[in-house]
Amino acid sequence: MDKLMRLVVAAVFGIVVIGCSATAKKMTIESRTERTDVFKEVTGGDPIPTGYGDVVIRGNIKTHLGGYYIGESKESVHGKESYPFLVNIDGQAALWSVPGVRDSKPAYDKDGKTSRDPEAREGMKYILEKKIRLAAGSHKVFFGLPADNYFIEADITVQNGETTVIEYKPVYRYKTMPTRIPTFLKGFSRYEIYLNGNKS
Repeated sequence: MDKLMRLVVAAVFGIVVIGCSATAKKMTIESRTERTDVFKEVTGGDPIPTGYGDVVIRGNIKTHLGGYYIGESKESVHGKESYPFLVNIDGQAALWSVPGVRDSKPAYDKDGKTSRDPEAREGMKYILEKKIRLAAGSHKVFFGLPADNYFIEADITVQNGETTVIEYKPVYRYKTMPTRIPTFLKGFSRYEIYLNGNKS
């Protein structure tokens, strides 16, 4: 039985390593820009030209402050001044480095119970918001966190003359003791995608 357990653990570890390797390879591929004519960043309030639509990309993540974990690599961007978000749409890539803001929320609610807010306690929050202009039609959006070896992809349809909002809401890992509560201090798990306020 002990031998069988070791084989199972080894197999699971192998799958995790292969998964991480595949994610890193995908991240490297998507960070390359093959085209430069897919989208452009929009900063003003100029009208949308015919045949185009605007897309607002929103995403955020909260991390622990630097030095929170003993032995964490000095190369880690968690808790540092900025955090990178990678976007690739139809072959055009952009790496946006977002400044961090120290964020503190109460660890306990008004009844003295442990807060169920996954972003409770002190950490560093990074908030991305960019508006880009795309040709009307269907597009594939790659959204990645190079620092956390994570990505998610979505297909969107841009309507002529309209603005589409795609929002990435973070889901954090769980603290298991004494209660199962998600917390950013245990690390990032995944994103949920919302298109124009509706969960995709």
